[in-house]
Amino acid sequence: AQVEESGGGSVQAGGSLTLSCIASGLSYERYDMAWFRQAPGKEREGVSCITMGGHGVDYLDAVKGRFTISRDNAKNSLYLQMTNLQPEDTAMYYCVARLGGRTWCSLRSYGGDVRGQGTQVSVSS
Repeated sequence: AQVEESGGGSVQAGGSLTLSCIASGLSYERYDMAWFRQAPGKEREGVSCITMGGHGVDYLDAVKGRFTISRDNAKNSLYLQMTNLQPEDTAMYYCVARLGGRTWCSLRSYGGDVRGQGTQVSVSS
């Protein structure tokens, strides 16, 4: 099983980016998906998650109202629309897959998570 991110880049504050993730080697419709990020010198944090059916979502308080997570199970794909980006959003962003089954998803890290190599997002002021 693997996931691969794309869509990162460099933008100015107030700008927008959309990250994408494609999963392979797993039954995508059975997996909750999430985006995590890690900035230099900081711990990895969960940014947003979505349940396997797409009905349950959660967001880090710092991104609520600015980021939107979505998925397309027909394309084994996950997206993160990021608007009004701020310098504090600068980080490596990772796509994460984990087996689902609940009506809610978690922003915590778990040992069994399938994680990609990441895509860099840099926001300048």
